[in-house]
Amino acid sequence: MTRRPARPDDPCGIAQAVGVLGDPWSLLVLRDVAGGRTRFDQLVAETGISRKVLSQRLDALLVDRLLERRAYSERPPRHEYVLTELGRGALPVLSALQEFGDTWLLGDGLPRADADAGSNEVARVRALVGEAVPQLHGLDPVADRPLTVVYCYPGNAFPGAEEIPGGVGCTLESCTYRDRLGEFADLGAAVVGVSTQRPKEQRVFAEANGIRFPLVSDADLELATALRLPTFRVGGTTRLKRQTLVVDRDRVVRATLFPIPDVTGSVEDALRLVRELAPGR
Repeated sequence: MTRRPARPDDPCGIAQAVGVLGDPWSLLVLRDVAGGRTRFDQLVAETGISRKVLSQRLDALLVDRLLERRAYSERPPRHEYVLTELGRGALPVLSALQEFGDTWLLGDGLPRADADAGSNEVARVRALVGEAVPQLHGLDPVADRPLTVVYCYPGNAFPGAEEIPGGVGCTLESCTYRDRLGEFADLGAAVVGVSTQRPKEQRVFAEANGIRFPLVSDADLELATALRLPTFRVGGTTRLKRQTLVVDRDRVVRATLFPIPDVTGSVEDALRLVRELAPGR
């Protein structure tokens, strides 16, 4: 399939974007590069694309400046493909496609911060166990500790929370982690909260509530896209669904919690997982 470029004089941003991102294989290649699969053989294995077609798509993405090649071996010469700034700018597009598929094609079309136990989203989060959290450009939720509990939440007091199933409880969840932070620390585990709220909003919340662990902003959807985390959209903002990952020092996901029907209970569940996974226990 040959990508059909938009006319240079077409003033429509959609037409211009389709000219670059309109090929399905190219979108899947970008998805997997964002997820840390940056080498040719990894992309072949993950996408199922033929080597010839993959070479063509990679060449097109290089020409369009969404990817760049970086050498990782001189002898023999080997390269990997990484996102450029322009490529990272496409991450919200990938996230929106993921959300559209989850919500409208695989779901009932209603926004929610939780999920049904047998849903595709739950299976996708569960399948993260054993996968690595890639190095990201703008944030790093993994601490230099034996384990990091990364809890994702929609946002503190976000508009419309009371109308979204599973939307209420972000403040309570963060404050419960605050109150039990010492128990996690005693087991060698750090706690990091992640939402798509802006850093300033997170700082204000942390100061007002005495939060003594990092609250990381994924406003650019780097983590959400890299790990294909379930999201929903409300009030014009894409928000992470409530989910928890336990990640080791090598950046490997060791356990997950999703869906989360009880925010305080989820903290206890995360503590239980850390006890089971803590080195020497």
